[in-house]
Amino acid sequence: MSKFDSFILLAEMRTGSNLLEANINMLDGVSCHGEAFNPSFVGYPKTDALLGMDRDAREKDPHALLAKIKESDALAGFRFFHDHDPRVLNTCINDPRCAKIILTRNPLDSFVSWKIAQATGQWKLTNATHAKAISITFDPAAFEAHLEAIQGFQVRIHRALQTSGQAAFYINYDDLRDVDVLNGLAAFLGTEARLSGVNKKLKKQNPAPLEQKVDNFAEMKEALARLDRFDLARTPHFEPNRGPAIPTYIAAPKSGLIYMPLRSGPDRAVRQWLADVDAAPTDALIEKFTQKSLRAWQEGHQTHRSFAVLRHPLARAHAAFCDRILLDGPRGLPEIRANLIRVHKLALPDQAPELADLSSYSDQDHKRAFMGFLKFLKTNLAGQTSIRVDPSWASQLTLLQGMAQFAVPDMVMREDRLAEGLGSLAQQVDIPNPPEPGDTAHRWQTRLTAIYDQEIEKAACDAYARDYTAFGFGNWA
Repeated sequence: MSKFDSFILLAEMRTGSNLLEANINMLDGVSCHGEAFNPSFVGYPKTDALLGMDRDAREKDPHALLAKIKESDALAGFRFFHDHDPRVLNTCINDPRCAKIILTRNPLDSFVSWKIAQATGQWKLTNATHAKAISITFDPAAFEAHLEAIQGFQVRIHRALQTSGQAAFYINYDDLRDVDVLNGLAAFLGTEARLSGVNKKLKKQNPAPLEQKVDNFAEMKEALARLDRFDLARTPHFEPNRGPAIPTYIAAPKSGLIYMPLRSGPDRAVRQWLADVDAAPTDALIEKFTQKSLRAWQEGHQTHRSFAVLRHPLARAHAAFCDRILLDGPRGLPEIRANLIRVHKLALPDQAPELADLSSYSDQDHKRAFMGFLKFLKTNLAGQTSIRVDPSWASQLTLLQGMAQFAVPDMVMREDRLAEGLGSLAQQVDIPNPPEPGDTAHRWQTRLTAIYDQEIEKAACDAYARDYTAFGFGNWA
């Protein structure tokens, strides 16, 4: 008995899904009901209904059609493309009794075939004498958009299967006429039926080589050469994912403004500005949110705006170093400090130094210690140390991605343009004559200024390559 009671054939246009469906329908007790959830039609072009449900009924209740498909045969399913009804996709992906068949094809071949079909209006071919052969002009931008859409869909499916512990049957376009592979699919589905041959009714529509199907073949080759097929330009990312950190959010006492801090940023100045907006003391700020209280705050402020502030990665790393590692205080991390000295050999003084006293802790001492910390950050953010990635020095891109799990900030400002950004934000919630923010610089930024050089800049860039690239940061000074 099959462990499945339905299946979903995940494919894209011009990947051979019609042929695969035809072969599946040759198996006794197995049926595939076309593109049942295509927004433009139900099952097949020019049909008004599928299994007694028309398009309007399906739009109102797609799961009713899904139930009818499951009941239609011993094992039934349908074809699904990335732009079909997402309500059904989520249900099927989460159902372990729904078999997943994933059909793929070289995306360039499918793109060219798609453009030819659009131009000729011929989407199926059963008689080779009726074939319509033309050549198309390759559009690099359209191909990149096509590639991004299908790859994004494939990544989503792949991750969903991984996280739910499910396996899929992968089949390539080139295997669609291999009866042994097709019978392997039958075995995967759990049916006893087998094929003795493949469907011969459908014919390959465009058998010519690409150079005969693309007018600007040389231009296409040049455009494809510029695509980074192996993602060689990527910045490796091994940081742990983060949550939205809602308890750290800070709201103005009355106005609908809420600050979503990126740790080691200009928090002191922003807190004061939020209080000044409502002419209130800083202890009147609203803090320690939960998801429930934050939703209540949002509902209580019909017009509200959220914001985060980016700080230059080098200045932010220096702030984290001073506040969390070098100095004593409630924000210090003494255990990590001890580990950095013992394991990572950072040249830190045994006791927290007096940063205002150059005679006891010189600029040379500070540069040596801070350079060691930047080198540690490079390995720490790359997942090469046993020390956790603290939010104080996690990349700002990762922190923002975590926030987006709850809500994306309305504005992401930059510290060096904070006055301009906050002024614009205040206007959006009808605050006349908002106050100017105070000095945003970290209290020990003068020590960074004293030791800054290109060696330090490069070390920061090596550690925070993702932030430098994602946000377009240049040299700090």
